[in-house]
Amino acid sequence: MISPEDLMRLAITTCRQGIASGQSPFGCAIAIGDRVIANAHNTVLSGTDITAHAEMNAVREANLAVASIFLEGAVVATTCEPCPMCMAALHWARVAEVYYGASIADADSAGFNELKVPAAEVLRQGGSRVKLAGGVLSDECRSLFGEWLAHPGRQAY
Repeated sequence: MISPEDLMRLAITTCRQGIASGQSPFGCAIAIGDRVIANAHNTVLSGTDITAHAEMNAVREANLAVASIFLEGAVVATTCEPCPMCMAALHWARVAEVYYGASIADADSAGFNELKVPAAEVLRQGGSRVKLAGGVLSDECRSLFGEWLAHPGRQAY
């Protein structure tokens, strides 16, 4: 089984690829057992699609990889705490565990238009069984916002 830290390192690498191509600083990787089934970054800007968050892109990719809408047993690593839309999608996909690095407050501080609804609250109110854990490689994940802010090709969000 891939550790949450190793999966997060993959999400961070993918996030950096997104930043390099002018996208905003979010990455996500999904694994089932030892197999990575999805790895995506945010493409909101390039796709002109406000729903194209890293988690949404990774879920779409993972669903295709397993030919199912359900991702039972999947472990997710995402560089930032999932927004309510992404957390709901991860719940509906029936993933087992979600690990994140940076917080919604970190994204808000970097200038993102965040709904300040914690992912844990989305799960609690929805009665979800998804396991959620923050703080995985959080310093590295928070630093992605600085890398994005310093990138000369970035678009304002």
